[in-house]
Amino acid sequence: MLGFLVSEWLVERFPSHPEGRLSKLKGFLVSAAHLYEAARRLDLGRYLQLSRGEEMSGGRTKRTLLGDAMEALIAAIYLDGGLEPVRGFLQRFVLPDEEMAKELEDSLIGAVDFRSALQELTQSRHLPQPRYSLIAERGPEHSKTFTVEVRVGREHVTRAEALTKKGAAQKAAREIYQQLAAEE
Repeated sequence: MLGFLVSEWLVERFPSHPEGRLSKLKGFLVSAAHLYEAARRLDLGRYLQLSRGEEMSGGRTKRTLLGDAMEALIAAIYLDGGLEPVRGFLQRFVLPDEEMAKELEDSLIGAVDFRSALQELTQSRHLPQPRYSLIAERGPEHSKTFTVEVRVGREHVTRAEALTKKGAAQKAAREIYQQLAAEE
């Protein structure tokens, strides 16, 4: 339902945009990271019923708990009142306003998916496919740092850190992509 309503909003807001651009925007708006930020702005953590252990480990600020709580809140609004109240809630608390929507669109359009770009580059040069490995996870559950290694054959290996596995993989892919592009 969240994906449906976000898709509906995007098509109404950006009717002439190609599907790929709308998919990027939708992917961000339904992402755990975006839902976490919306939950944080609502101070949703304050209303969670947590076990003592979860309370002691910072559960009220954990990304996964807040993102899940936001999804549960959206589902509860739907069960209580149907699509219209959910649509209103999303427009008020989750979806960006007109100015922010334009900034979001501009930032996502300029963003390069280095994992895909690296895949295409290795294929075009008949190189081995990139291999991604999670090397390390550090930090408390609600604030982990991930280290991902990317290999293209034996010659090109790099590691990168980020707050998400996907982010670390993107950073590492960008480094190898730039190395390979410089060798051209």
